[in-house]
Amino acid sequence: MAGKIKDMSLIKQVIQLKQLGESNRGISRKLSINKETVNNYVKIIRLNNWTYEELLGKEDPELDRMFHAGNPAYSDPRMDYFLSRLPYYKEQLSNPKLHVTRQLLYEEYKQASPEGYSKSQFYFHLKQNKVAQKDYTAVLSETYRPGEKLMVDFAGDKLSYVDVETGETVKVEVFVASMPYSDYTYVICVPSQKTEDFLFAIRMCLEHLGGVPPILVPDNLKSAVISNDRHEPRLNKALEDMGNHYHFVVLPCDPREPTQKALVEDKVKTTYNRIYAKLRNRTFHSIIDLNRAVWELLSLFNKTRMQKRPYSREERFHAMEVDLLKPLPSSIYEMKYYADLQVQNNCFVELRHDRTTHFYSVPYIHVGKKARVIFTRSTVNVFVEGILVATHARSHQYGHTYLKEHLASNCRAIMERSASYYISWAQHISEDCREYITEVFNPKRTGQPEEVYYKLCAAIISLSRKYEVALINRTCRQCLECKVFSYKRFEAILKHNSLQESDDEPAFCFDAPTPTNHENMRGSTYFA
Repeated sequence: MAGKIKDMSLIKQVIQLKQLGESNRGISRKLSINKETVNNYVKIIRLNNWTYEELLGKEDPELDRMFHAGNPAYSDPRMDYFLSRLPYYKEQLSNPKLHVTRQLLYEEYKQASPEGYSKSQFYFHLKQNKVAQKDYTAVLSETYRPGEKLMVDFAGDKLSYVDVETGETVKVEVFVASMPYSDYTYVICVPSQKTEDFLFAIRMCLEHLGGVPPILVPDNLKSAVISNDRHEPRLNKALEDMGNHYHFVVLPCDPREPTQKALVEDKVKTTYNRIYAKLRNRTFHSIIDLNRAVWELLSLFNKTRMQKRPYSREERFHAMEVDLLKPLPSSIYEMKYYADLQVQNNCFVELRHDRTTHFYSVPYIHVGKKARVIFTRSTVNVFVEGILVATHARSHQYGHTYLKEHLASNCRAIMERSASYYISWAQHISEDCREYITEVFNPKRTGQPEEVYYKLCAAIISLSRKYEVALINRTCRQCLECKVFSYKRFEAILKHNSLQESDDEPAFCFDAPTPTNHENMRGSTYFA
Protein backbone atom coordinates (compact mmCIF):
# COMPACT_ATOMS: atom_id res chain seq x y z
CA MET A 1 0.00 0.00 0.00
CA ALA A 2 1.22 3.51 -0.80
CA GLY A 3 2.80 5.29 2.15
CA LYS A 4 3.48 2.10 4.11
CA ILE A 5 6.89 2.19 5.78
CA LYS A 6 9.26 -0.62 4.78
CA ASP A 7 11.45 -2.50 7.26
CA MET A 8 14.99 -1.18 7.49
CA SER A 9 16.49 -4.58 6.73
CA LEU A 10 14.67 -4.55 3.39
CA ILE A 11 16.07 -1.11 2.58
CA LYS A 12 19.58 -2.32 3.40
CA GLN A 13 19.04 -5.22 1.00
CA VAL A 14 18.05 -2.72 -1.70
CA ILE A 15 21.22 -0.72 -1.00
CA GLN A 16 23.42 -3.83 -1.12
CA LEU A 17 21.98 -4.97 -4.44
CA LYS A 18 22.31 -1.46 -5.85
CA GLN A 19 25.92 -1.43 -4.69
CA LEU A 20 26.50 -4.60 -6.70
CA GLY A 21 25.19 -2.88 -9.83
CA GLU A 22 21.73 -4.43 -9.95
CA SER A 23 19.03 -2.50 -11.85
CA ASN A 24 15.96 -1.15 -10.10
CA ARG A 25 13.74 -3.57 -12.01
CA GLY A 26 15.97 -6.47 -11.04
CA ILE A 27 15.93 -5.45 -7.37
CA SER A 28 12.13 -5.24 -7.53
CA ARG A 29 11.87 -8.83 -8.83
CA LYS A 30 14.38 -10.31 -6.39
CA LEU A 31 12.91 -8.66 -3.28
CA SER A 32 9.26 -8.82 -4.42
CA ILE A 33 8.60 -5.12 -3.91
CA ASN A 34 7.16 -2.49 -6.21
CA LYS A 35 9.59 -1.02 -8.73
CA GLU A 36 8.43 2.53 -7.91
CA THR A 37 9.35 1.95 -4.26
CA VAL A 38 12.89 1.06 -5.33
CA ASN A 39 12.98 4.10 -7.62
CA ASN A 40 11.96 6.36 -4.74
CA TYR A 41 14.67 5.00 -2.44
CA VAL A 42 17.34 5.46 -5.12
CA LYS A 43 16.06 8.96 -5.81
CA ILE A 44 16.31 9.92 -2.11
CA ILE A 45 19.88 8.60 -1.98
CA ARG A 46 20.90 10.66 -5.04
CA LEU A 47 19.17 13.87 -3.91
CA ASN A 48 20.96 13.76 -0.56
CA ASN A 49 24.31 12.68 -2.02
CA TRP A 50 24.49 9.70 0.35
CA THR A 51 26.97 6.91 -0.27
CA TYR A 52 26.02 3.26 -0.04
CA GLU A 53 28.81 2.61 2.47
CA GLU A 54 27.54 5.43 4.68
CA LEU A 55 23.98 4.07 4.68
CA LEU A 56 24.98 0.47 5.37
CA GLY A 57 26.91 1.65 8.43
CA LYS A 58 23.85 3.28 10.01
CA GLU A 59 21.75 1.66 12.71
CA ASP A 60 18.13 0.90 11.90
CA PRO A 61 16.56 3.80 13.90
CA GLU A 62 18.89 6.33 12.29
CA LEU A 63 18.30 4.86 8.84
CA ASP A 64 14.56 4.96 9.47
CA ARG A 65 14.76 8.69 10.30
CA MET A 66 16.77 9.37 7.13
CA PHE A 67 14.39 7.59 4.78
CA HIS A 68 11.05 8.03 6.49
CA ALA A 69 11.24 11.48 8.05
CA GLY A 70 8.77 12.25 5.33
CA ASN A 71 6.77 10.42 2.73
CA PRO A 72 7.84 11.23 -0.85
CA ALA A 73 4.24 10.84 -2.01
CA TYR A 74 3.27 13.99 -0.09
CA SER A 75 5.39 16.16 -2.39
CA ASP A 76 3.47 14.82 -5.38
CA PRO A 77 1.52 17.57 -7.25
CA ARG A 78 -1.55 15.29 -7.12
CA MET A 79 -1.74 15.97 -3.40
CA ASP A 80 -2.82 19.59 -4.01
CA TYR A 81 -5.94 18.48 -5.87
CA PHE A 82 -6.67 15.77 -3.30
CA LEU A 83 -6.49 18.31 -0.45
CA SER A 84 -8.80 20.69 -2.30
CA ARG A 85 -11.41 17.89 -2.46
CA LEU A 86 -10.78 16.54 1.06
CA PRO A 87 -13.47 18.65 2.83
CA TYR A 88 -16.03 17.26 0.36
CA TYR A 89 -14.89 13.67 0.95
CA LYS A 90 -15.06 14.14 4.72
CA GLU A 91 -18.57 15.58 4.50
CA GLN A 92 -19.82 12.74 2.30
CA LEU A 93 -18.33 9.95 4.41
CA SER A 94 -19.47 11.44 7.73
CA ASN A 95 -23.16 11.50 6.78
CA PRO A 96 -24.58 7.95 7.06
CA LYS A 97 -27.84 8.96 5.39
CA LEU A 98 -26.00 9.53 2.10
CA HIS A 99 -24.68 5.93 2.03
CA VAL A 100 -21.51 7.09 0.25
CA THR A 101 -18.60 4.63 0.15
CA ARG A 102 -14.90 5.14 -0.46
CA GLN A 103 -15.25 3.23 -3.73
CA LEU A 104 -17.87 5.69 -5.03
CA LEU A 105 -15.70 8.66 -4.04
CA TYR A 106 -12.72 7.06 -5.77
CA GLU A 107 -14.71 6.59 -8.98
CA GLU A 108 -15.71 10.27 -8.91
CA TYR A 109 -12.11 11.22 -8.17
CA LYS A 110 -10.71 9.26 -11.12
CA GLN A 111 -13.36 10.68 -13.42
CA ALA A 112 -12.35 14.24 -12.46
CA SER A 113 -8.61 13.47 -12.33
CA PRO A 114 -7.63 10.54 -14.59
CA GLU A 115 -3.93 11.05 -13.78
CA GLY A 116 -4.58 11.06 -10.04
CA TYR A 117 -3.78 8.56 -7.31
CA SER A 118 -4.38 4.86 -7.65
CA LYS A 119 -7.09 3.24 -5.54
CA SER A 120 -4.69 2.12 -2.80
CA GLN A 121 -3.10 5.59 -2.57
CA PHE A 122 -6.51 7.26 -2.49
CA TYR A 123 -7.64 5.01 0.37
CA PHE A 124 -4.38 5.54 2.21
CA HIS A 125 -4.65 9.35 2.19
CA LEU A 126 -8.28 9.15 3.33
CA LYS A 127 -7.11 6.98 6.21
CA GLN A 128 -4.29 9.40 7.01
CA ASN A 129 -6.87 12.12 7.55
CA LYS A 130 -8.41 10.05 10.35
CA VAL A 131 -4.97 9.24 11.77
CA ALA A 132 -4.12 12.95 11.86
CA GLN A 133 -7.28 13.64 13.88
CA LYS A 134 -6.10 11.49 16.79
CA ASP A 135 -4.28 13.08 19.71
CA TYR A 136 -0.84 11.51 19.96
CA THR A 137 0.62 14.28 22.10
CA ALA A 138 -1.18 15.29 25.28
CA VAL A 139 0.74 18.58 25.54
CA LEU A 140 -0.49 19.89 22.21
CA SER A 141 -4.10 18.90 22.67
CA GLU A 142 -4.30 20.35 26.17
CA THR A 143 -2.34 23.56 25.55
CA TYR A 144 -3.78 24.69 22.21
CA ARG A 145 -7.13 24.48 20.54
CA PRO A 146 -7.45 23.61 16.84
CA GLY A 147 -7.60 26.65 14.57
CA GLU A 148 -7.52 29.13 17.46
CA LYS A 149 -4.18 30.93 17.20
CA LEU A 150 -1.65 32.08 14.63
CA MET A 151 1.79 32.90 16.04
CA VAL A 152 4.00 35.23 14.01
CA ASP A 153 7.58 36.46 14.29
CA PHE A 154 10.54 37.68 12.24
CA ALA A 155 13.68 35.57 12.01
CA GLY A 156 16.80 37.15 13.46
CA ASP A 157 19.01 36.27 10.49
CA LYS A 158 18.20 37.57 7.01
CA LEU A 159 18.19 36.12 3.52
CA SER A 160 19.39 38.11 0.51
CA TYR A 161 19.34 38.46 -3.25
CA VAL A 162 21.58 40.25 -5.76
CA ASP A 163 20.17 43.27 -7.60
CA VAL A 164 20.64 42.70 -11.32
CA GLU A 165 21.12 46.37 -12.21
CA THR A 166 23.48 47.44 -9.42
CA GLY A 167 25.03 44.15 -8.40
CA GLU A 168 24.30 45.05 -4.79
CA THR A 169 23.38 42.39 -2.26
CA VAL A 170 19.96 43.24 -0.83
CA LYS A 171 19.07 41.72 2.53
CA VAL A 172 15.43 40.94 3.30
CA GLU A 173 13.48 40.09 6.43
CA VAL A 174 12.02 36.61 6.87
CA PHE A 175 8.51 36.40 8.31
CA VAL A 176 7.61 33.11 10.05
CA ALA A 177 4.11 32.07 11.16
CA SER A 178 2.85 28.88 12.76
CA MET A 179 -0.47 27.30 13.73
CA PRO A 180 0.55 25.84 17.11
CA TYR A 181 -1.94 22.98 17.26
CA SER A 182 -0.81 21.34 14.01
CA ASP A 183 2.62 23.00 13.82
CA TYR A 184 1.72 24.03 10.25
CA THR A 185 4.21 26.70 9.15
CA TYR A 186 4.31 29.61 6.71
CA VAL A 187 7.38 31.63 5.65
CA ILE A 188 7.73 34.66 3.35
CA CYS A 189 10.51 37.17 2.62
CA VAL A 190 9.61 40.88 2.76
CA PRO A 191 11.77 44.00 2.24
CA SER A 192 11.62 45.20 5.86
CA GLN A 193 9.88 44.99 9.21
CA LYS A 194 7.94 48.19 8.51
CA THR A 195 4.22 48.18 9.15
CA GLU A 196 3.32 47.91 5.45
CA ASP A 197 5.52 44.85 4.92
CA PHE A 198 4.45 43.26 8.21
CA LEU A 199 0.76 43.55 7.33
CA PHE A 200 1.42 42.30 3.80
CA ALA A 201 3.12 39.21 5.22
CA ILE A 202 0.14 38.53 7.51
CA ARG A 203 -2.27 38.96 4.62
CA MET A 204 -0.31 36.51 2.44
CA CYS A 205 -0.21 34.03 5.34
CA LEU A 206 -3.99 34.17 5.84
CA GLU A 207 -4.57 33.64 2.12
CA HIS A 208 -2.21 30.67 2.22
CA LEU A 209 -4.11 29.17 5.16
CA GLY A 210 -7.41 29.75 3.37
CA GLY A 211 -9.05 31.24 6.45
CA VAL A 212 -8.62 33.41 9.53
CA PRO A 213 -7.85 32.17 13.07
CA PRO A 214 -9.57 34.25 15.77
CA ILE A 215 -6.33 35.16 17.63
CA LEU A 216 -3.05 36.57 16.32
CA VAL A 217 -0.03 36.36 18.62
CA PRO A 218 2.82 38.69 17.53
CA ASP A 219 6.04 39.73 19.20
CA ASN A 220 6.44 43.26 20.59
CA LEU A 221 7.91 44.79 17.43
CA LYS A 222 6.90 48.38 16.61
CA SER A 223 4.89 47.30 13.58
CA ALA A 224 2.53 45.51 15.97
CA VAL A 225 2.81 47.16 19.40
CA ILE A 226 3.45 50.84 20.10
CA SER A 227 3.51 50.59 23.89
CA ASN A 228 4.47 47.17 25.25
CA ASP A 229 2.90 47.49 28.66
CA ARG A 230 2.55 44.06 30.25
CA HIS A 231 -1.04 44.59 31.39
CA GLU A 232 -2.45 46.88 28.68
CA PRO A 233 -0.32 47.05 25.53
CA ARG A 234 -1.20 49.70 22.95
CA LEU A 235 -1.40 48.24 19.47
CA ASN A 236 -0.38 49.82 16.21
CA LYS A 237 -3.48 51.44 14.68
CA ALA A 238 -2.82 49.80 11.30
CA LEU A 239 -2.75 46.31 12.87
CA GLU A 240 -6.00 47.08 14.71
CA ASP A 241 -7.59 48.11 11.40
CA MET A 242 -6.42 44.88 9.82
CA GLY A 243 -7.86 42.88 12.72
CA ASN A 244 -11.20 44.63 12.26
CA HIS A 245 -11.13 43.82 8.55
CA TYR A 246 -10.28 40.12 8.97
CA HIS A 247 -12.08 39.72 12.31
CA PHE A 248 -9.20 38.57 14.49
CA VAL A 249 -7.94 39.93 17.82
CA VAL A 250 -4.30 40.67 18.57
CA LEU A 251 -2.81 39.34 21.83
CA PRO A 252 0.87 40.30 21.88
CA CYS A 253 3.36 38.42 24.03
CA ASP A 254 4.56 39.72 27.36
CA PRO A 255 7.60 41.99 26.95
CA ARG A 256 11.08 40.59 27.58
CA GLU A 257 9.72 37.05 28.14
CA PRO A 258 7.86 35.99 24.98
CA THR A 259 7.00 32.51 26.25
CA GLN A 260 3.52 32.65 24.71
CA LYS A 261 4.95 32.05 21.23
CA ALA A 262 7.61 29.47 21.99
CA LEU A 263 6.44 27.28 19.10
CA VAL A 264 6.98 29.94 16.46
CA GLU A 265 10.42 30.61 17.97
CA ASP A 266 11.11 26.92 17.40
CA LYS A 267 9.85 27.27 13.84
CA VAL A 268 12.37 30.06 13.27
CA LYS A 269 15.14 27.62 14.20
CA THR A 270 13.59 25.02 11.92
CA THR A 271 13.52 27.59 9.12
CA TYR A 272 17.25 28.09 9.57
CA ASN A 273 17.88 24.34 9.26
CA ARG A 274 15.36 23.41 6.56
CA ILE A 275 15.43 26.53 4.37
CA TYR A 276 18.42 28.79 5.07
CA ALA A 277 20.92 25.94 5.01
CA LYS A 278 19.61 24.51 1.74
CA LEU A 279 19.69 27.92 0.04
CA ARG A 280 23.18 28.87 1.21
CA ASN A 281 24.87 28.09 -2.14
CA ARG A 282 22.16 29.52 -4.39
CA THR A 283 22.02 33.06 -5.82
CA PHE A 284 18.76 34.89 -6.49
CA HIS A 285 18.16 38.11 -8.43
CA SER A 286 14.81 39.21 -7.05
CA ILE A 287 12.73 38.79 -3.93
CA ILE A 288 10.12 36.98 -6.07
CA ASP A 289 12.60 34.27 -7.09
CA LEU A 290 13.80 34.02 -3.49
CA ASN A 291 10.26 33.50 -2.21
CA ARG A 292 9.57 30.82 -4.80
CA ALA A 293 12.56 28.83 -3.58
CA VAL A 294 11.53 29.37 0.06
CA TRP A 295 7.96 28.18 -0.60
CA GLU A 296 9.20 25.09 -2.43
CA LEU A 297 11.27 24.02 0.58
CA LEU A 298 8.50 25.08 2.97
CA SER A 299 5.98 22.87 1.16
CA LEU A 300 8.31 19.93 1.47
CA PHE A 301 8.74 20.61 5.19
CA ASN A 302 4.99 20.80 5.86
CA LYS A 303 4.43 17.57 3.91
CA THR A 304 7.18 15.74 5.79
CA ARG A 305 5.92 13.19 8.29
CA MET A 306 6.83 14.22 11.83
CA GLN A 307 9.22 11.93 13.67
CA LYS A 308 7.01 11.09 16.67
CA ARG A 309 3.64 11.13 14.90
CA PRO A 310 2.29 9.09 11.96
CA TYR A 311 1.20 12.15 9.99
CA SER A 312 2.60 15.34 8.48
CA ARG A 313 1.92 18.94 9.54
CA GLU A 314 -0.12 19.50 6.42
CA GLU A 315 -2.27 16.43 7.06
CA ARG A 316 -2.84 17.52 10.65
CA PHE A 317 -3.76 21.06 9.58
CA HIS A 318 -6.27 19.92 6.93
CA ALA A 319 -7.74 17.29 9.24
CA MET A 320 -8.18 19.38 12.38
CA GLU A 321 -7.89 23.11 11.71
CA VAL A 322 -8.76 24.30 8.23
CA ASP A 323 -12.51 23.73 8.73
CA LEU A 324 -12.49 25.78 11.95
CA LEU A 325 -10.98 28.93 10.45
CA LYS A 326 -13.17 31.93 9.73
CA PRO A 327 -13.72 32.62 6.03
CA LEU A 328 -11.59 35.25 4.33
CA PRO A 329 -13.39 38.55 3.59
CA SER A 330 -14.44 39.21 0.01
CA SER A 331 -11.96 42.09 -0.36
CA ILE A 332 -8.27 42.15 0.52
CA TYR A 333 -7.05 44.46 3.24
CA GLU A 334 -5.43 47.77 2.33
CA MET A 335 -3.47 49.61 4.97
CA LYS A 336 -5.19 52.80 6.17
CA TYR A 337 -3.44 56.14 6.59
CA TYR A 338 -4.77 59.16 8.48
CA ALA A 339 -4.35 62.90 7.96
CA ASP A 340 -6.01 65.99 9.49
CA LEU A 341 -6.28 68.66 6.79
CA GLN A 342 -8.11 71.96 6.30
CA VAL A 343 -10.52 72.47 3.42
CA GLN A 344 -9.01 75.23 1.30
CA ASN A 345 -10.88 78.17 -0.21
CA ASN A 346 -10.88 76.41 -3.59
CA CYS A 347 -12.88 73.51 -2.08
CA PHE A 348 -9.93 71.09 -2.05
CA VAL A 349 -7.83 69.31 0.57
CA GLU A 350 -4.15 68.92 -0.22
CA LEU A 351 -2.96 65.36 0.46
CA ARG A 352 0.79 64.74 0.52
CA HIS A 353 2.08 61.17 0.77
CA ASP A 354 4.92 59.13 -0.75
CA ARG A 355 6.52 62.30 -2.20
CA THR A 356 3.45 63.13 -4.26
CA THR A 357 0.83 65.83 -3.82
CA HIS A 358 -2.74 65.54 -5.01
CA PHE A 359 -5.85 67.64 -4.42
CA TYR A 360 -9.27 66.12 -3.67
CA SER A 361 -12.53 68.07 -3.73
CA VAL A 362 -14.84 68.57 -0.76
CA PRO A 363 -18.35 70.15 -0.89
CA TYR A 364 -17.85 73.93 -0.83
CA ILE A 365 -20.05 74.38 2.25
CA HIS A 366 -17.14 72.92 4.27
CA VAL A 367 -14.55 75.49 3.17
CA GLY A 368 -12.35 76.47 6.10
CA LYS A 369 -13.27 73.45 8.24
CA LYS A 370 -10.96 70.74 9.56
CA ALA A 371 -11.29 67.43 7.75
CA ARG A 372 -10.20 63.94 8.78
CA VAL A 373 -8.85 62.14 5.73
CA ILE A 374 -8.59 58.33 5.80
CA PHE A 375 -6.92 56.95 2.71
CA THR A 376 -5.59 53.65 1.39
CA ARG A 377 -3.74 52.66 -1.74
CA SER A 378 -6.97 52.84 -3.79
CA THR A 379 -9.44 55.15 -2.01
CA VAL A 380 -9.63 58.51 -0.21
CA ASN A 381 -12.43 59.22 2.28
CA VAL A 382 -12.94 62.72 3.71
CA PHE A 383 -14.81 63.20 7.00
CA VAL A 384 -15.97 66.55 8.39
CA GLU A 385 -17.34 66.59 11.93
CA GLY A 386 -17.53 62.80 11.85
CA ILE A 387 -19.61 62.67 8.65
CA LEU A 388 -18.34 61.19 5.38
CA VAL A 389 -18.63 64.06 2.90
CA ALA A 390 -16.45 62.89 -0.02
CA THR A 391 -15.03 59.66 -1.47
CA HIS A 392 -12.51 59.58 -4.31
CA ALA A 393 -10.35 57.05 -6.10
CA ARG A 394 -6.74 57.48 -4.96
CA SER A 395 -4.33 59.04 -7.44
CA HIS A 396 -0.56 58.66 -7.12
CA GLN A 397 0.32 61.58 -9.40
CA TYR A 398 0.18 65.35 -9.05
CA GLY A 399 -3.16 66.86 -10.04
CA HIS A 400 -6.77 67.48 -9.01
CA THR A 401 -9.60 64.99 -8.50
CA TYR A 402 -13.02 66.57 -8.09
CA LEU A 403 -16.76 66.22 -8.51
CA LYS A 404 -18.62 69.12 -10.12
CA GLU A 405 -21.24 69.25 -7.41
CA HIS A 406 -18.51 69.81 -4.79
CA LEU A 407 -17.32 73.07 -6.32
CA ALA A 408 -18.72 76.58 -5.95
CA SER A 409 -19.76 78.28 -9.17
CA ASN A 410 -16.57 80.32 -9.53
CA CYS A 411 -14.34 77.30 -8.84
CA ARG A 412 -16.37 75.18 -11.21
CA ALA A 413 -15.93 77.70 -14.01
CA ILE A 414 -12.16 77.60 -13.57
CA MET A 415 -11.89 73.80 -13.23
CA GLU A 416 -14.09 73.16 -16.28
CA ARG A 417 -12.02 75.31 -18.64
CA SER A 418 -10.99 73.58 -21.85
CA ALA A 419 -10.90 74.23 -25.59
CA SER A 420 -14.29 72.57 -26.08
CA TYR A 421 -15.71 74.58 -23.16
CA TYR A 422 -14.77 77.93 -24.79
CA ILE A 423 -15.81 76.83 -28.28
CA SER A 424 -19.20 75.92 -26.88
CA TRP A 425 -19.45 79.33 -25.23
CA ALA A 426 -18.51 81.06 -28.48
CA GLN A 427 -21.27 79.16 -30.26
CA HIS A 428 -23.79 80.94 -28.02
CA ILE A 429 -22.38 84.32 -29.04
CA SER A 430 -22.23 83.91 -32.82
CA GLU A 431 -20.94 81.69 -35.60
CA ASP A 432 -18.11 84.13 -36.41
CA CYS A 433 -16.97 84.06 -32.80
CA ARG A 434 -17.06 80.24 -32.73
CA GLU A 435 -14.99 80.08 -35.92
CA TYR A 436 -12.40 82.43 -34.45
CA ILE A 437 -12.14 80.59 -31.11
CA THR A 438 -11.83 77.28 -32.96
CA GLU A 439 -8.87 78.66 -34.87
CA VAL A 440 -7.34 79.94 -31.62
CA PHE A 441 -7.07 76.33 -30.40
CA ASN A 442 -6.08 74.87 -33.77
CA PRO A 443 -3.18 72.50 -32.94
CA LYS A 444 -1.70 72.92 -36.43
CA ARG A 445 -1.36 76.65 -35.87
CA THR A 446 0.31 76.55 -32.47
CA GLY A 447 2.54 74.14 -30.64
CA GLN A 448 1.73 75.62 -27.24
CA PRO A 449 -0.60 74.11 -24.62
CA GLU A 450 -4.24 75.17 -24.92
CA GLU A 451 -4.11 76.69 -21.43
CA VAL A 452 -2.13 79.60 -22.91
CA TYR A 453 -5.27 80.88 -24.69
CA TYR A 454 -7.76 80.47 -21.83
CA LYS A 455 -7.40 84.13 -20.78
CA LEU A 456 -7.88 85.36 -24.36
CA CYS A 457 -11.10 83.35 -24.70
CA ALA A 458 -12.36 84.43 -21.27
CA ALA A 459 -11.68 88.05 -22.21
CA ILE A 460 -13.60 87.73 -25.48
CA ILE A 461 -16.56 86.29 -23.58
CA SER A 462 -16.35 89.20 -21.16
CA LEU A 463 -16.16 91.75 -24.01
CA SER A 464 -19.24 90.20 -25.64
CA ARG A 465 -21.24 91.49 -22.67
CA LYS A 466 -20.07 95.10 -23.27
CA TYR A 467 -20.18 95.37 -27.06
CA GLU A 468 -22.79 94.57 -29.65
CA VAL A 469 -22.63 91.20 -31.37
CA ALA A 470 -22.09 92.88 -34.77
CA LEU A 471 -18.88 94.53 -33.51
CA ILE A 472 -17.69 91.25 -32.00
CA ASN A 473 -18.36 89.43 -35.28
CA ARG A 474 -16.58 92.09 -37.32
CA THR A 475 -13.55 92.00 -35.03
CA CYS A 476 -13.42 88.19 -35.08
CA ARG A 477 -13.46 88.15 -38.89
CA GLN A 478 -10.72 90.76 -39.09
CA CYS A 479 -8.50 89.01 -36.50
CA LEU A 480 -9.05 85.67 -38.20
CA GLU A 481 -8.10 87.16 -41.57
CA CYS A 482 -5.01 88.91 -40.22
CA LYS A 483 -4.12 85.98 -37.83
CA VAL A 484 -4.29 88.09 -34.69
CA PHE A 485 -4.46 85.92 -31.55
CA SER A 486 -3.57 88.36 -28.79
CA TYR A 487 -5.98 89.85 -26.26
CA LYS A 488 -4.50 93.35 -26.38
CA ARG A 489 -4.63 93.48 -30.17
CA PHE A 490 -8.12 91.99 -30.25
CA GLU A 491 -9.32 94.61 -27.76
CA ALA A 492 -7.61 97.41 -29.69
CA ILE A 493 -9.26 96.39 -32.95
CA LEU A 494 -12.63 96.06 -31.21
CA LYS A 495 -12.35 99.56 -29.74
CA HIS A 496 -11.29 100.98 -33.09
CA ASN A 497 -14.27 99.33 -34.77
CA SER A 498 -16.51 100.76 -32.07
CA LEU A 499 -15.17 104.31 -32.62
CA GLN A 500 -15.34 103.88 -36.36
CA GLU A 501 -18.95 102.83 -36.17
CA SER A 502 -19.85 105.80 -34.02
CA ASP A 503 -18.06 108.22 -36.42
CA ASP A 504 -19.36 106.43 -39.53
CA GLU A 505 -15.80 106.10 -40.81
CA PRO A 506 -15.13 103.90 -43.85
CA ALA A 507 -13.83 100.40 -43.30
CA PHE A 508 -10.14 99.72 -43.69
CA CYS A 509 -8.00 96.73 -44.59
CA PHE A 510 -5.31 95.63 -42.15
CA ASP A 511 -3.17 94.00 -44.79
CA ALA A 512 -2.47 97.20 -46.75
CA PRO A 513 -3.68 100.33 -44.95
CA THR A 514 -4.01 103.51 -47.04
CA PRO A 515 -2.28 106.73 -45.92
CA THR A 516 -5.65 108.16 -44.96
CA ASN A 517 -6.84 105.44 -42.65
CA HIS A 518 -3.23 104.82 -41.46
CA GLU A 519 -3.22 108.36 -40.19
CA ASN A 520 -6.52 107.75 -38.41
CA MET A 521 -5.10 104.63 -36.73
CA ARG A 522 -1.85 106.22 -35.60
CA GLY A 523 -2.98 106.45 -31.99
CA SER A 524 -4.29 102.90 -31.85
CA THR A 525 -2.63 100.38 -29.60
CA TYR A 526 -2.92 97.91 -32.47
CA PHE A 527 0.17 99.57 -34.02
CA ALA A 528 1.94 100.25 -30.73
